[in-house]
Amino acid sequence: MNVDVVDAQASSFTQGDGSSNCASDVAKPADRNANKVNLLGMTRKELETYFETIGEKKFRAAQVMKWIHQLGVTDFNEMTNLAGALREKLSRVAYVAAPEVVHREYSNDGTRKWVFRVGEGAGSLVETVLIPADGRKTLCISSQVGCALDCSFCSTGKQGFQRDLLPAEIIGQLWVANQSYMEDTPVGERTRTVTNVVMMGMGEPLLNFEPVVASMQLMLDDHAYGMSKRRVTLSTSGIVPMIDKLGDVIDVALAISLHAPNDELRNELVPINKKYPLVELMAAARRYVERGAPLSDKSAQHKAIQAKMAQKAAVTLDDDQDDALEPSRKKHVTIEYVMLDGVNDQPLHAKQLIQLLNGLPSKINLIPFNPFPHAPYGRSSRNRIMAFQKALSDAGYVCTVRTTRGDDIDAACGQLVGQVADRTRRAEKWKQKIVEHQNANTSKLDSTAYSTSGQRREILRTRGS
Repeated sequence: MNVDVVDAQASSFTQGDGSSNCASDVAKPADRNANKVNLLGMTRKELETYFETIGEKKFRAAQVMKWIHQLGVTDFNEMTNLAGALREKLSRVAYVAAPEVVHREYSNDGTRKWVFRVGEGAGSLVETVLIPADGRKTLCISSQVGCALDCSFCSTGKQGFQRDLLPAEIIGQLWVANQSYMEDTPVGERTRTVTNVVMMGMGEPLLNFEPVVASMQLMLDDHAYGMSKRRVTLSTSGIVPMIDKLGDVIDVALAISLHAPNDELRNELVPINKKYPLVELMAAARRYVERGAPLSDKSAQHKAIQAKMAQKAAVTLDDDQDDALEPSRKKHVTIEYVMLDGVNDQPLHAKQLIQLLNGLPSKINLIPFNPFPHAPYGRSSRNRIMAFQKALSDAGYVCTVRTTRGDDIDAACGQLVGQVADRTRRAEKWKQKIVEHQNANTSKLDSTAYSTSGQRREILRTRGS
C-alpha cells in the first residue's frame, strides 16, 4: 500500500464509539506525535480494524496489545515479534502514550497516588489511587475531569465539571499503575500487578459511558489485562437508564453510592436522587443482578456457560434443576455508605436501609467520612459505626467497614480534588457559601457570648456580688 495512503488513513482513524483517538485529543509527550494515532485506548476490535486500514492482518492487534498492556512496552522497535517493516510503519503512523504524570506520591501505608495532566496546553488534572491490601492491589480510576453531580460530602464535586476522559486517558491510569511496579524489571520477566479496578475516582462513570465501557473491555481482554469481571467494578451514584444499558453491553461488578436510606435525606446528600429516586434505583439494581451476561460478552465464563448449554440442548430442565445460566447470575451489588456524624448513622437509618435492600443480593461497605477543608460534616464515631454494622450484620447482610487508607496524601475516599477549569464556577460559589456560613456563625457566637455575659452579670447582681 502507498505510504501516503497509509499515513492519511492512520491520521483519520476514528474509534468505534465515535470519539477520535488522534494525537490532538490525547495527552502526548511531544509534537513529534502530531497526526499520529495513539493505540493505547483502542479495544481489540478497534485495533483490528485499525490494522486492516493500514494494510495489515487483524492478528497483529493481539500481538501489539500484549506488548502495550501486559509488558508495558511503548516503543514499536522493541516489539520483537513484529516484522521490521511493520515496526517502521507503526513508528510513522502511530504511538503509545498514557497521560502525563505531573505528580506522584506514596503513602506510609503503601497507598500510591498519581496526578495526571490531560488536555491541551496547561490542561486539567485528574487523580488515581492504588490501594494495596490482603494480597490485592486495587486501583481507583477517574472517568471525568471533575464531576457534575455535586454530592454534598465529596470534595471532587465541589470543583465543578470540565469534560469526559477519553479511553486512552482512562486505561492510561491502569497502564501507569502497572508500570510503576515493573519499570525496573526486564521486559521478559514483567507481570501485571494491579489485581482489581474500581471506576470510583473523579467523575460519574455512567455519564461517560462509551469511553468507560471501552476501557473496561480492555481490562477484561485476555490479550490486555485479563482481569476477572468480578474484579472490575463500576460505581455509580444512580444513573438509572445507564445501569440498564451497562447490562446490555458488558458484565462487570456494580457498586452504588447510596449513602442514605430514604429519599428525603438522599436528595440532600446525592442530588441526582431527585431525578432517579430510590424506588427506581433499587429496581434497576435488581434488574442488573438478575440478568445473565450479555450476548456480546466473550469472557471465559460466558464461553463455558455456552458450552454447558450446548451439552444440555436436548435435555428439558425441570424447575428444580440447575439453570445452565445460573453461574452468570450469581451476582450482587455493593452498597457504598459514607458514615456522617448525626446525619445518616442513627439506628433508624440502619432499619430503613435493611428494609430498602430487602430482596437485593448485596454487600454493604460502610465508609468513614474523610473530612476536607470546609466540609459541612463530621465522621461518625467508631462506636456508632460498629453499632450500625452490627444492626446490618444481625439482619443477615455482609457488612464491612472500609479501612481509611492514604489520607496522609489526600488519597482517601472522597478526597480526590485535582485542579479543574470550573466553567460552572461551582468551587467559587462553594467557597463563598462557606465564608458566609462562617461569618453568620461568628456573629451568632458573638451575640450568644454577649447575651450570656449579660445574664451572668444580672445573676451576680441579684446575688449581691
